[in-house]
Amino acid sequence: MITSPLKRETMSTKIAALLRREILTGELPPGAQVVETGLALRLGASRGPLREAMRQLIDEGLLVSVAYTGTRVVDISVQDINDIYAVRTCLEQFAFEQVWDRRGDAFAAELHARNDALQAAIDAADDVRAIEAELDLHGLAYERAGNRILLTTWTGLRGRLQLYWAAHHRAHGLSGPLRESHDDYIRLAVGDSLDAMRAEIRSHMRRGLETTKSFVEQKTLTTLQPEPD
Repeated sequence: MITSPLKRETMSTKIAALLRREILTGELPPGAQVVETGLALRLGASRGPLREAMRQLIDEGLLVSVAYTGTRVVDISVQDINDIYAVRTCLEQFAFEQVWDRRGDAFAAELHARNDALQAAIDAADDVRAIEAELDLHGLAYERAGNRILLTTWTGLRGRLQLYWAAHHRAHGLSGPLRESHDDYIRLAVGDSLDAMRAEIRSHMRRGLETTKSFVEQKTLTTLQPEPD
């Protein structure tokens, strides 16, 4: 948990990073309220940078502000997971269709560099850094596709994907994806067959889906169960 005051000049950035880490590690669980006054006392922060950090996490899709209710961590349901799976599969296939003829040595080198960063985060057992590195790896096709609307859509989806992957890792007892989980993805992403890449994307998205859904369902049932007298 966050316990020490933060330097004023980078206050909002540090608050956002630390809250993001608490959300993705489950210290701030889905649905938890984020109370401004409590955070201000805990962090030794003034309201201005605190509100700026919270707005950033709302924009990222990690927090939601509801009128008369306050700000809370976004909850993720089985329906959310199904929706994310369906939308992301279509988006990523489309991203590769758009980028396919734009690939080259620079694309391949950057893809491998991002995978190296992911591997380093996995080896360090840093789940939050691994989630961010995995998003960066998948984000390359969107960034290089030359389609601004596609990139904007992907950027808006990142927050929910962070929550999805955090749940996925907890479901599997992992501190990140398996080291070899992107081997086929990378090999086909720089290969010659777009059809093979489309098939890999479908398969890649499906892996672990049912386990993650079961994890979220169980967490929901546990939350709804009445406490014993």
